[in-house]
Amino acid sequence: MATQPAFLTRTETPARIAVPAVRLDSARAERDPFQLRALPHEDVFFYCKKIDNSRLVREADPRAGSACWKVIGAAGLVLALFTGVLAPRVANTVAGYKLEALRVEAQTLADERRTLELEEAQRLSPERLDKLAQGQNLVTPTASQVVHLENKGEGKVAMVKK
Repeated sequence: MATQPAFLTRTETPARIAVPAVRLDSARAERDPFQLRALPHEDVFFYCKKIDNSRLVREADPRAGSACWKVIGAAGLVLALFTGVLAPRVANTVAGYKLEALRVEAQTLADERRTLELEEAQRLSPERLDKLAQGQNLVTPTASQVVHLENKGEGKVAMVKK
């Protein structure tokens, strides 16, 4: 028990030591009135010592490599699990964005189609065509000017020989 502090090895409690009663007024009077009180840790001094560790060589720890690979493997496994959990959610979000973009595009194309159909109907209206024909001095042909072609080859289909 040589390493234990001395106060742990005491088995008996010391008897009260009689302290002579000293008046505080006399202690204050003896002290120098211009002396400052001591600061905490005033007696501790720190010195800077230059140490050159440039010649030291660190020894390789044979267990450090296996520990490093274990950490890398565990991190890879956690990353794979994290990716597996989040991949479907991310795919659903991206698919939702694409679906909404396609809906907007379909609406835009439907509006454009309606506009084009209306424009086509306005351009092919008989009133407009009559105005254009009159502007170019075109007239409706008479019955004697119309030639009807006869369809002689009804039912005949061209055959390719092989």
